[in-house]
Amino acid sequence: MLDFYATVARAGVQEQFQYRAANYLYMIGMVVEPVIYLVVWSTVAAANGGELRGFTAGDFAAYYIVWTLVRNMNIVFTPFGWEHRIREGRLSGMLLRPVHPIHYDLAYFAGWKVVAITLWIPIAVVLSLVFRPTLSPTLPQVLAFLLAIWGAYVIRTMLLFVLGMVTLWTTRVTALFELYFTAELLLSGRLVPLELMPAWAERVADVLPFRWTFGFPIEALVADLSNAELVAGLGMQVLWSVIGWGLAMWIWRRGIRRYAAVGN
Repeated sequence: MLDFYATVARAGVQEQFQYRAANYLYMIGMVVEPVIYLVVWSTVAAANGGELRGFTAGDFAAYYIVWTLVRNMNIVFTPFGWEHRIREGRLSGMLLRPVHPIHYDLAYFAGWKVVAITLWIPIAVVLSLVFRPTLSPTLPQVLAFLLAIWGAYVIRTMLLFVLGMVTLWTTRVTALFELYFTAELLLSGRLVPLELMPAWAERVADVLPFRWTFGFPIEALVADLSNAELVAGLGMQVLWSVIGWGLAMWIWRRGIRRYAAVGN
């Protein structure tokens, strides 16, 4: 399995480096979203005397610049792609392989992350020069962040794999997908730092997986978290990774029985 992961990840790196311009344009397009959030919240902070519930303009800059990396790390195989896999017969071919499809997704997109991180660095430098983030993490925070971004990647892979398998029962799933992504947007820290949300929303976010894919990795680097809080957050990521894996395997065994092979 280690050889499989290394080989597929290496293929992912080689393939995506062939599309450097497309990847860069895609990343630049994604930067628009956090820049809008950053400008809005920085303006609100300035209107409130320079800060908003403890967040200064520099704090918002740090949050959303790190956000751009975490967002790219969270790009995994979309559940919308399951419709294509089934309709085009790609899933039929994957079932003939000796390795479960989820391993292919994990390995391939992990290789893609190497390209994403490489292309992200100059973008982060430019954003830092423009918005002047306030960022002074400790060594434990940096180490926790490096683990957390990969933990977030694993959790989100599992969750969207589960969500995508709904297409094994029905093809009319767009509304369900959109509902999921709306909940993720509001309760993950992607739209706004969770500290700025109502207290009840923070409590809900603590028991759902969304925070551990977006909010926690960002907070690990930019917030003043103690070592105990960092360890607890990493523990929650491990917990949701295990839950996600178990749920994915349980639904896979039941859903694949309903699969009717199609293809060209």
